[in-house]
Amino acid sequence: MDNFDNFKRLINPDIAQLELLPTLYSFLICVLMSFILREFYVRRSFSLTGKNHIGSIIPILSCVVFLVIIVVKSSLALSLGLVGALSIVRFRTPIKEPEELVYLFLAIAIGLGYAAGHILITTFIVLSIMLVIYFWLSNRQISNTNEYNLVIKWVKEDVLFEDIEREILSITDSLKLIRFDNSPQGNTLVMLINPNKETSIDQISSKLKLLDKDMEFTFFEAKTNW
Repeated sequence: MDNFDNFKRLINPDIAQLELLPTLYSFLICVLMSFILREFYVRRSFSLTGKNHIGSIIPILSCVVFLVIIVVKSSLALSLGLVGALSIVRFRTPIKEPEELVYLFLAIAIGLGYAAGHILITTFIVLSIMLVIYFWLSNRQISNTNEYNLVIKWVKEDVLFEDIEREILSITDSLKLIRFDNSPQGNTLVMLINPNKETSIDQISSKLKLLDKDMEFTFFEAKTNW
């Protein structure tokens, strides 16, 4: 044990202040809770696109925050340097849906809570929040209209959102934009539509195919009101 203590002091004199086993125990629970949150988000989220991408970030974010807090706890000098380093970081990816922000903050809270050693209270609060979200989503009002979520993907550059909107509104009663993603790989459009009684899904598909024969779309019933 003396040799191990000397080794810890050789690496960092301040790290000897940390208890290795409790820290490792907290980290393992942090990883477990972050993966539980990820599965909860992927299965229960109302986001129509990007679920797997945001879900994959949640465990990584929790672990990174855990590491940051451990560094801050072990050394005041390192914490000041860390503040300076993080001050130059700029996040250029916009948060497209408020729900994503809620789960990202939960991931950060998991890393903070377990790194600070508050295992029981962090577990209780995170699970309580997940239960509230679960029952809140389960009790959301069911839509009585014939509404569908329509996800459209296309690459053709001369096809604009206004063109798609015009074609869909010509054969539907209403249209609501949920999300629009534009990237070099293509465009993804998510809308809530309410077709006319005389309008079928095939008619909507045919209308859109006139704009771009390679356009891809997915229809699925809207279970809740947005």
